[in-house]
Amino acid sequence: MILARIQSGEWPPNARVPSENELVSELGVSRMTANRALRELATEGVLVRIQGVGSFVAERKGHSALVEVRNIAEEIKARGHAHTAEVIVLQAETASPEVADALEIPIGASVFHSVIVHHENDVPVQLEDRFVNPAAAPDYLVQNFQATTPNAYLTRVAPLAEAEHVVEATLPAPWECKLLAVARGEPCLTIRRRTWSEATSVTAVRLVYPGGRYRLEGRFSARADG
Repeated sequence: MILARIQSGEWPPNARVPSENELVSELGVSRMTANRALRELATEGVLVRIQGVGSFVAERKGHSALVEVRNIAEEIKARGHAHTAEVIVLQAETASPEVADALEIPIGASVFHSVIVHHENDVPVQLEDRFVNPAAAPDYLVQNFQATTPNAYLTRVAPLAEAEHVVEATLPAPWECKLLAVARGEPCLTIRRRTWSEATSVTAVRLVYPGGRYRLEGRFSARADG
């Protein structure tokens, strides 16, 4: 029934789908059956379920370049959608051993830390957890990251010379579930990226995407030596 209404155009992309209780009342099925139908359609990418809000007809999944260092705001706007950002953390901290190693700085040195949630048409699609080397971007903390993105600012002040990417499937931590509005146990796609400008380390960032709302893609070509 749900698929038929979506395929007929009765429920277009972003339309709200009846809740479990509404499906039980309308169709006379059990709550378990309604829950399973919504859950399986979300897993297949037909629906987007936002915890505490409801289920909605999915658009074609947004996508992000796998190996390019791109601005998510530009990606979203290129699809004709609206980008907004919510700044959760923006502060100076002391570098933990892990952060110091990633940024190639001494343990306990000052670092800048930001946590930002990027939204596409008001739906959270990326959690950006970033550490920045103050030597590469001394004015990082005074930027308005609701008007621009860290990517755009860092590209301007510390032009990219080298990047390292690690991509993995992860399960979100409870605080990440809350910020991304996903259920516990919903798989996510995570990119861990380090960048350098000339010989200076610039940033170590972890980008978390809800697996049901986003995909990563890349195109590679083989080139013979010589």
